[in-house]
Amino acid sequence: MCSIEAMREGLTAAVDTLVALDFDALDPPERFAVLEWMETQQRRLTAVSHAGVARLERFEGCPKLPMALADVLRISPTEARRRIKDAEQLALRTALTGELLPPLLPETAKAWQAGQLDGEHLEVIQKFFGHLPGHVPPVEVEWAEKSLAEHAVNLRPDQLAKVATQLSLVLNPDGVFSDKDRAHQRGFTWGRRRADGMREGKLVADPELQAEFEPWFAKFAAPGMCNPDDENPAVLGEPTDRAAARDSRSHAQRKHDALKALVRGRLGDPKLGQHNGLPVTVIATATVQDLQKQTGHAVTAGGTLLPIPDLIRMATHAYHYLALFDGVNGRALWLGRTKRVASADQRIILHAKDRGCTRPGCDAPGYHSVVHHAAQDWKNGGNTDINDLTLACPPDNELVETGGWDTRILPNGQTEWIPPPGLPMLRGGVNNYHHPERLLENDSDPPSEDSGAA
Repeated sequence: MCSIEAMREGLTAAVDTLVALDFDALDPPERFAVLEWMETQQRRLTAVSHAGVARLERFEGCPKLPMALADVLRISPTEARRRIKDAEQLALRTALTGELLPPLLPETAKAWQAGQLDGEHLEVIQKFFGHLPGHVPPVEVEWAEKSLAEHAVNLRPDQLAKVATQLSLVLNPDGVFSDKDRAHQRGFTWGRRRADGMREGKLVADPELQAEFEPWFAKFAAPGMCNPDDENPAVLGEPTDRAAARDSRSHAQRKHDALKALVRGRLGDPKLGQHNGLPVTVIATATVQDLQKQTGHAVTAGGTLLPIPDLIRMATHAYHYLALFDGVNGRALWLGRTKRVASADQRIILHAKDRGCTRPGCDAPGYHSVVHHAAQDWKNGGNTDINDLTLACPPDNELVETGGWDTRILPNGQTEWIPPPGLPMLRGGVNNYHHPERLLENDSDPPSEDSGAA
């Protein structure tokens, strides 16, 4: 059997030869033929990669599998989770008895491994089965999977999507969906945060939530209600005719403001209990210089960049936690809080200092992290001093408890993570994910109009 090293060298040599290919020396038909061949080989390599992903095992000392895969391959955690999901559906499975079972999508897997499908084809097929109701008989499900796989070999993904839509009508002509089918589809997800601070979200609401939104929007999204442009926005009672007449917001904007009023009215309510030792409310960090100038951004424990004017406006509505730092030397200056509890104060300072889990590459925000003793665990005699505390998400905290990882606080206050000696592929060091400004500290300033740059 050819060794892994020999295969690596052979594949690298083949790619080096391909890189040197002069496309100008080929006539158009030949160029298309080469591109088609390259596409097939790329797809085959992707299939082989997914087979490797399917064989990854959770070993002692390894972080969450999607995050470990993302770190090693330098891909996003979202892409890592997608590849793991794809591999689970397209690779052979092993029963508890050790017996090999076919893939969840057997016919799709055959075409995938032959290099005849790409990621968009697979996404169309996955969405089809994700929306298929549970009452469809297994024999029809198998027929549908085979039919889609056969069509995918000859069609573009957009054409395959039309076939999938028609096929769903064949299998469920009456459009019958059970409560369980609908519940499976529900969800809310945030999209990527835009450069202007705005963020799009996708809501798939079940009938119950839709029914509950209707009266809320009828009342609080009416013209004149919850209008942030008013000096004293109407959030109780009825808006005046004058307030309603000058309301220039669109219906969608009024709904947005009504939802904001709904959430804002609940934050800080003692009936909500606590989350990781703090009331359920906004935790933000800012510098006193930005607050005085009313410019710049605060950072919330969820990672949101909150413009200082918005932070000041929020402070007039509800009690939130705000930690202020000197923007010159980083010294803590003031901690605003609604309750004087030592452990809560420490948690707020950690939210301000770390912003989230400190293990390199981890994207868990402060709201989803717990307090971790960086030098010596409390049960082993460590002190609960703020200089020895840091934030870690529960799975990464367990890495130190049982996975062989170690942590320490560096002189600059950052937390260094040290992986087990036998796992060199795992990334140690400090986590700059929640502090992107650190990555730009040593970069030169962008050219200005006066610098003569072209």
